[in-house]
Amino acid sequence: MSIEARLAEKGYILPEAAAPVAAYLPVVVQNGLAHVSGQLPFVDGTLVTGKLGADLTLEQGQTAAQACALMILAQIKAAGFSLDRIEKVVKLGVFVNSPADYTDHPKVANGASELMAEVLGEAGRHARSAVGVAALPLNAAVEVDAIIALATD
Repeated sequence: MSIEARLAEKGYILPEAAAPVAAYLPVVVQNGLAHVSGQLPFVDGTLVTGKLGADLTLEQGQTAAQACALMILAQIKAAGFSLDRIEKVVKLGVFVNSPADYTDHPKVANGASELMAEVLGEAGRHARSAVGVAALPLNAAVEVDAIIALATD
């Protein structure tokens, strides 16, 4: 079953890839690795904003991280690669907008991690960092970047 068919089967809708908001490329492929720039969480077309633990619940943070993971896949597709070329999600970097005393960053990051494993199987299991930050662009709740190994043609 194709990755896009698996996404549909599980009820996920791949969003339209977001355009860069500054001077960078959304995806750079070098030596078979796709480096995907940090993606922000859009749920139903609206950016999820606020701080986890102050403005947003853990569950809202997990949904936001999941939306970032979907946007990462959308960026791979928009860069001209079939999602079926994904050999391995090597690493996710998850940045959580949160107060200094917030400690559930790994649980928030699970939103992205679990989606990757759910739709990509073993290829979606990855290394990860999950860190809290004082602020993110546009007051986004979460930002996720990725390194993804692509199969050669």
